[in-house]
Amino acid sequence: MLVQTKVQIEKESFDFIKKAYKQLNYGSLSEYIRDAVQAKIQQDRGIMREIKRAAAMEMLGDADPDNVFESIEGDEFENR
Repeated sequence: MLVQTKVQIEKESFDFIKKAYKQLNYGSLSEYIRDAVQAKIQQDRGIMREIKRAAAMEMLGDADPDNVFESIEGDEFENR
């Protein structure tokens, strides 16, 4: 579902889009702008994923590791 919104761009960019969208085989001016915005969104999603990943790795490095064998630490396994 498409949501209608206003987008402001520089006049030079708009003039280029008006001249080039037909030569680039876009059906309409809106389709060209939608594709341009979608490409930027995909790029920004990758950047955001990388930022979150880096933050998670940093938090993981700061946390003290839990001893998962603490509950059985004193047990004699050879005598079982």
